[in-house]
Amino acid sequence: MDLKREYDQNFHQWIEHHIALLREGRFNEIDTDHLIEELEDMGRRDRDELVSRLVVLIAHLLKWQFQLGQLSERWKEFDGRSWRRSIIEQRNEILRQLRNKPSLKSYLHDAVIEAYPDAIESAVEETNLLESTFPQTCPYPLERLLDKKFYPE
Repeated sequence: MDLKREYDQNFHQWIEHHIALLREGRFNEIDTDHLIEELEDMGRRDRDELVSRLVVLIAHLLKWQFQLGQLSERWKEFDGRSWRRSIIEQRNEILRQLRNKPSLKSYLHDAVIEAYPDAIESAVEETNLLESTFPQTCPYPLERLLDKKFYPE
């Protein structure tokens, strides 16, 4: 079978076929170009998901720190419950991702740096606060970002 055509027409079958080739040690038959492309995409996808979850987590922590008090004063019933749910969900998913793919831990610091500008942009759009309201760099150390009990004052 033409592996390049199989890749284009039936990706799942292509994967199953390559698993069999690898298990059988038939390395010279592997569609190397597409396999490399897929492996690179897998790594990029994992990093992108981590950054995406950090954007949401950091944006909600920023809103919690810089707007919760203001909104709570305006609306006595506002307690940030939806933000808390989002913070909990993002932390749980980030921790799950790090558990399932421990190699991502080495990328975590860079992921926070990459996520922070988007987190600020999100917080600005959602709060109508000025960008200058927020620190230029992420004010939360990694251990705080992932600490399930941490909510900024």
